[in-house]
Amino acid sequence: MTHQDHALPIPVAMPMDQAAALCETYFTVWSNVFMRGGLRSGERFLVHGGSSGIGTTAIQLAHHFGARVFATAGSDEKCAACTTLGAERAINYREQDFVEILRAEGGANLILDMVGGDYLPRNVSALADDGRLVQIAFLQGPKVALNFAQMMMRRLTLTGSTLRPQSDAAKAAIADELATHVWPLLDAGRIGPVMDSEFALNEAAAAHSRMESSAHIGKIVLKLRG
Repeated sequence: MTHQDHALPIPVAMPMDQAAALCETYFTVWSNVFMRGGLRSGERFLVHGGSSGIGTTAIQLAHHFGARVFATAGSDEKCAACTTLGAERAINYREQDFVEILRAEGGANLILDMVGGDYLPRNVSALADDGRLVQIAFLQGPKVALNFAQMMMRRLTLTGSTLRPQSDAAKAAIADELATHVWPLLDAGRIGPVMDSEFALNEAAAAHSRMESSAHIGKIVLKLRG
């Protein structure tokens, strides 16, 4: 069940598999990148996991609203997908150091991270002065040694959120912003979810295997038949 103030219409001419892939991804990206992170046109934005559902959404939205977009991904194929969506540069983290690349560009004004672990101090190093790091998950764990002196000396902002525990009023505010700023873009077909694959509900185990393989690009959905 969804609270009535959180519901948004299916975008014009969008099939149901794509519509099903919108909700949590777009709420998460908009609230963290734009509302919490305050991304502005012309800023350098780095998103980790650029080929994920969150990453592909963040790249499209940040590019549309005028940011310079950088993304990390784990293969050349995934990096190519990121640049197709609007990333200025996609960094294969298995072969390149995103810290060196971002520092050469002047540092990231905003980083969206779901990796955590040893990425946390590396993210801080990759930030420009007055930069912001927004944390939305910890795939490599939430605990790490971090020198907070950099936060003070370089005026950094370290923040983060998770969507589910937020109040109905907070989620309604996100929905209102999406309706104003993002849904018209979806209606016009200027942005949209990147779809990897669709599985029947009784193939949920196969869908999880696909997701855990890290081979996918974009969203995986389950279809309820009948």
